[in-house]
Amino acid sequence: MERNLLKYVWVHSRRDQLWMLIIILLSMPTYFLSLELPKRLVNEPIQGIGFENPGDVAKFMRIEMPFGESITGSSVVLFNGIELERLGYLLALSITFLVLVVANGQFKLYINTYKGRMGERILRRLRFELFDRVLRYPMSRFRRTRPSEIASMIKDEVEPMGEFIGDAFTNPMLMAGQALVALLFIFLQHFWLGLATLVVVIFQAWLVPVLRRRLIELNKERQIVSRQFAGRLGEVVEGIQESHTNDTSNLERANIAEITGKLFLIRFELYQRKFTVKFINNFLIQFLAFFFYLVGGYMAIRGTLDIGQLIGVIVAYKDLPGPIKGLIDHDQKRNVVTVRYEQIVEQFTQDVLQDKELQAPPAEPVSRLSSGYEVSRLGVEDENGSQLIVNASTKIDLSERVAIVGTFGGGAAQFADVLSGILKPTSGRVLLDGKSIDSLPEYVTGRNIGYIYGSTYLPQASILDIMCYVLKNEPVRSLERNDQEQMHFDTFLQEARRAGVIEWDYAADWIDFERVGAKDSAEFSEQIFQVLEKVGLEGDVRALGLRGTLNPQEHPELCNALVDARNRFRGQLDSLGFSEFVEPFDPVKYNSQSSIGENLLFGTAIDPEFEPDNIASNTLVRSVLANDGLEENLFAMGKEVASTTIELFGDLNPDNPFFDQLSYMNPDDLPEYRAILTRIGNKPYDEVSDADQIAILKLPLAYTEDQNRLGLLDDNLKNKILEARSRLNTRLQELPEMPIAFYEPDSYNPAASVLDNVLLGRVSQSAAEGNERVSEAIQNLLEEMKLSDDIFRIGLNFNVGSGGKRLSETQRQKLHLARALLKKPDMLIVNQGMNSLGAREQKQIIETVLNESINYGDRKAGVVWVPVNPAFSEQFDRVIVFDNGEIVADGAPAELKKSSPVYQELIS
Repeated sequence: MERNLLKYVWVHSRRDQLWMLIIILLSMPTYFLSLELPKRLVNEPIQGIGFENPGDVAKFMRIEMPFGESITGSSVVLFNGIELERLGYLLALSITFLVLVVANGQFKLYINTYKGRMGERILRRLRFELFDRVLRYPMSRFRRTRPSEIASMIKDEVEPMGEFIGDAFTNPMLMAGQALVALLFIFLQHFWLGLATLVVVIFQAWLVPVLRRRLIELNKERQIVSRQFAGRLGEVVEGIQESHTNDTSNLERANIAEITGKLFLIRFELYQRKFTVKFINNFLIQFLAFFFYLVGGYMAIRGTLDIGQLIGVIVAYKDLPGPIKGLIDHDQKRNVVTVRYEQIVEQFTQDVLQDKELQAPPAEPVSRLSSGYEVSRLGVEDENGSQLIVNASTKIDLSERVAIVGTFGGGAAQFADVLSGILKPTSGRVLLDGKSIDSLPEYVTGRNIGYIYGSTYLPQASILDIMCYVLKNEPVRSLERNDQEQMHFDTFLQEARRAGVIEWDYAADWIDFERVGAKDSAEFSEQIFQVLEKVGLEGDVRALGLRGTLNPQEHPELCNALVDARNRFRGQLDSLGFSEFVEPFDPVKYNSQSSIGENLLFGTAIDPEFEPDNIASNTLVRSVLANDGLEENLFAMGKEVASTTIELFGDLNPDNPFFDQLSYMNPDDLPEYRAILTRIGNKPYDEVSDADQIAILKLPLAYTEDQNRLGLLDDNLKNKILEARSRLNTRLQELPEMPIAFYEPDSYNPAASVLDNVLLGRVSQSAAEGNERVSEAIQNLLEEMKLSDDIFRIGLNFNVGSGGKRLSETQRQKLHLARALLKKPDMLIVNQGMNSLGAREQKQIIETVLNESINYGDRKAGVVWVPVNPAFSEQFDRVIVFDNGEIVADGAPAELKKSSPVYQELIS
C-alpha cells in the first residue's frame, strides 16, 4: 500500500483535484469583488463622494483594461458603464452585492459537494483495499489478531479520513486563496495595516501548530487504546460463557474499567490542550480586531484613512480569520490523519499477502481435477519455529478413501490443513493435479475441494443461504430491473468503477445450479434435501419449519392448505385420543388450558406491548378491564393468588419441584409479593400505587386454572373475560395498525408458527409427553397431505443467528458437512469436523459419506478424513499414521494392525 496519504489521495483523484483548482481560481474574482463592494457602497452613494453637486452621476459597471495606462500611457476603457444618479447607484451596487453573495455561496456549495463526493469515493476505495488485504491475509495472522480490531480499523478508524481526503488539496487551495485575496485587499487599502495583519497571521501560523504537537501524540495514543478497547470488548462478548462459568465477570469489569480509565485520561488531556489552543487562537484573532478599531479609528479621525477604507479593511478581516483558522486546522487534521493512516498501513502490511491473481475470477469454465495429491519432503513450522510436520512424503489419488490419524500433536490435523491449502508448507512441495497447491487459484481449490474443520462458525443467515454459500463463486444470472432501477444501478457501477472496487452485482443470482448438475431451482432443492438427509439434518430442518412463520399474502395456497390441515386435525382428535388434553381455540369459549391473559388477548402479539407479560401495564388493556369492574375483580384474585402461594410455598426451598407448577410466579418473587401484600393490606383499589397494581395484576393474567388449580376462576369471571375479549377486539380494530393477530378458526395467523396454526389451541400440561405426541401427529398429518416439502422449505429459511448459535453444535457441524457435499467436490477433506457427535452417529455419517455421498455416477470423489476417534479409520481403504510430525505408517487398516505399533496403540 502507498504509505504517504497525500500521495495516495493524489494518485487516485488528481483529475478531480485539478478540476477543483480551476473552480477555486474562478471563484476568487467574485470573492475579491465582494470585499471591494462594501467600501464603494459606503464611500460613494452613502457618504456622497462623487455626488457633491446636484445632478452628479456615477458610471455603474465601468470596465477598464488592467494595466492599460502602463501600456498605452492612458486608461483603456472596455465598457464605459451606465450613468446612474445617487439613489439608483446605491440600488445597483446593493443588488450587485447580493448577486456576489449568491455567486460565492454557489461556488462554496459546488466545491463542498464535489470534494465531499470525492472524499467518500476515495474512502470507499481505501476501505475496499483494506478488506481486500484481509481476504489475502495468511491464516496465521487471524490467530494473533482480534476480529473486532480489524473491523474497527476498517469501519471506524478510517472514517475521519473521508472528510480530510476530500479536503486534502481542495481545502488548502481554497483557504489560501481566500486568505491571500483578503490580505491583498487590506494591503491595497493601507500598507501598514496590511503589514500588521501579515505579522500576526505568520505568528499565529507558527505558534498554533507548535502547541498542537502534543495533540497529535494524544490522538495516536487514543487510537491505539480505542483499538484495544474494541478488541477486548469483542473477546468478552465472544467468550461470555467463559466469564459466567468461571466467575470472572468482575475481572472483566476491572479490565474494561482500566481501559476506559486510560481513554478518559487521554481524552481529558486532549480537551484541555485543544481548548487552550483554541483560546490562544481566538485571542490572536480578536487582537487584530482591537488593533483595527484602535489604529484604524485613529487614522480615520486624523483623516489619513477614509471611512470606506476602514470598513473595507474590517470586512476583509472579518473573512480572514476563517481561512487562516481553516489552514491551521487543516494542518492539524493532516497531521492527525496522516498518523492514523500510517498506523493502519503498518497494520495491514505486516504480512506477506496472497497473490491477487489467485483470487481472480476464472476466464473460462473451471475444469475438474484430473489427478490427486503428490507430497514430497513436506515440512511445516508454526509462527514460533516449532516443527509441525517433518519430511513427509506420500501420494493420494482421486477417488481414494484415506484416513489420517496420529498421536496428540503428531501432525495429522496440520497435514489435512496443508492438503486443503489453508496451511502453507515451509519446505518441500505439495502438488495437486500436477501443480503446486500454492500456485493454484482459489477457483480451482475452492470449487474442487470440500473442507470441513472442527470450528463451526456460521454467519447470521438462513440455512438455505448457508447451504448455497459454497456455490456463490460469481454471478450467473443478472437481476431483472425496470428502467429506473437500471439507471440507478448504472450509476452505482460508474461510481464503483471510479472508486476502484469490484463491479459485480451482489444482488444478482450467484447460485450455480449447473455446476452441481441441477437444471433448475426445483432440482437444486431436491439435492439440498438429499444431502441434509444423508447427514441426518432433514428432520431437524422440518422441525424448524414447524416453528417458522408464513405470510399469507406471499404463500396464500400453502396457508389455505394449513388451515385445511387444522380442520382435519381437529376432526381426528377423538380417534387420536387427544380430545381429553387438547383444547382448540374458540372465539366464544374460554380456553381452560390457556392463561387469563391469553384468553383476553385471544391472539398472537405483534406489538411487544401486547405480549402476555406486558399487558398488566398496557393502558389500553387496562381501560378495557376497568369496564364492569373486571380490573378490580382480577386485582382481588391476584391478592388471593399471592396470599395462597406464599402460604403454600413460602417456606420451601427455591429448588423444590413444586415451583414447576407455578406459571405465574418465580420462587425469587415470593419476598417481593410478601412485601406488596403487607403494603396493600385492606386498602381500596384506587389507593394502591400503580406499581403494586401492576405487580398484583400480573399474577391472575398469567394464571391457568387447569395447571395451577387454586380454585379461583369461576364461570362468572370467565364470562366477564369473554366480554372483555370482545370489547378489546373492537378497540383494537380502531387502531391504525393491528397489534395482535387474532385466532380465527378459518384464517391463517401470520404471527403464529406453522405448528401453532395447525393446532390453534393448547395442550394440557398435565398430559404426559402431550406436546411431543401432538407435534408428531401434526407432522404425520402434513406428510399425508403432501405438505412436508413445504414445511422443509420453511425450515430452510430459518435464521441460525449470530455465529449459528440458534443451532446446536452438532447441527452446525452437520450443516458444514452438508454444504461441502452439496458442491460435489473432487476431494472431500474432513479435519476432526464431527467431534461433537456421539461415536455411533460419527461412525454412521462416515459410512454414509464413504458409501453414498461421494458417488456422483460418472466419478467418485476422494475422501481424506481425520477422525476424532482413530478406531473409525478401519472403515477406510487406507490409513496414514503420524507421530511427532512424521509419517510412521501408511497402508490398509488390516495391514497396519499387524505391522504398526503406533496404529495399534491409537485404535486400542
